[in-house]
Amino acid sequence: MMAKAAAQVPVPNGAPTFYVTEEEHEHSGGSTMLGFWIYLMSDCLVFAVLFATFGVLGRNYAAGPSGADLFDLRLVAVNTGLLLLSSITYGFAMLAMEKGRQAAMQGWLVVTGLFGLGFLAIELYEFAHLIHEGATPMRSAFLSSFFTLVGTHGLHVTFGLIWLVVLMRQVARHGLIEANCRRLMCLSMFWHFLDIVWIGVFTFVYLMGVLK
Repeated sequence: MMAKAAAQVPVPNGAPTFYVTEEEHEHSGGSTMLGFWIYLMSDCLVFAVLFATFGVLGRNYAAGPSGADLFDLRLVAVNTGLLLLSSITYGFAMLAMEKGRQAAMQGWLVVTGLFGLGFLAIELYEFAHLIHEGATPMRSAFLSSFFTLVGTHGLHVTFGLIWLVVLMRQVARHGLIEANCRRLMCLSMFWHFLDIVWIGVFTFVYLMGVLK
């Protein structure tokens, strides 16, 4: 946002001359945070639609396997633990950021990234195992909605990890400037949002699927 102001400059013949100057106002970052909140709300709608779709199609097995036949609840519980731990370590990173401890913050972000990679590795292993067993997305409406919901969440985690690496490089180059702190805060909200979504996936897809 630019503001224009008139300034008077003396000239040799004594006649005043006016010209227009522009003063740039400092950007507070409020619009960035508002825009990111709007994005998160739109993402909530996306996952709400995916959950609703799974709720409608989740029992259409087409004479194929159900969740009770396919899901390894212990493995999924380990995966859930990794993602929850990554949220905790990101919280420690934010605390270090607020104290200006850049090295400690970077260390916690590395741990967060490792937990995130572990989560994705287990999820990819699960997908590969299901496909090897013939439980492909084309097998039934249940599996189609399952792969779509869980896969969409996995893509979000992948994007979050890429974003994390980019921010770590920016912090290493420019330090904990205001813009980097704001970006780290946005990623924090995104990462915790993914944790909340995954708790819903674990409860309504895996846990209830096995109990049924």
